[in-house]
Amino acid sequence: MAKAIYDVCMEIIEGVKFILKQTPPELSADIMNKGMILAGGGGLLRGLEVLITKSTGVPCFVANEALLCVAKGTGVVLENLDVYKKSVMSQK
Repeated sequence: MAKAIYDVCMEIIEGVKFILKQTPPELSADIMNKGMILAGGGGLLRGLEVLITKSTGVPCFVANEALLCVAKGTGVVLENLDVYKKSVMSQK
């Protein structure tokens, strides 16, 4: 199984590294201190958080109820659609 998903995991890590390089310094400091949290089904891949931590030097953790994070987040957005709509529209 590990061999089968190795390439995908490496792509994830390269994506994380790319985003970290693009992150403003003030936000990078927070990420370095507090770490990253994996959410969703992919976050449940055993050992992915360890691999990301070793590869990036940034602490990485799996969210509580990782599988439900996307659904819960979507629910929050839908309950506050007016607020989020203004935020999204102002960034165009």
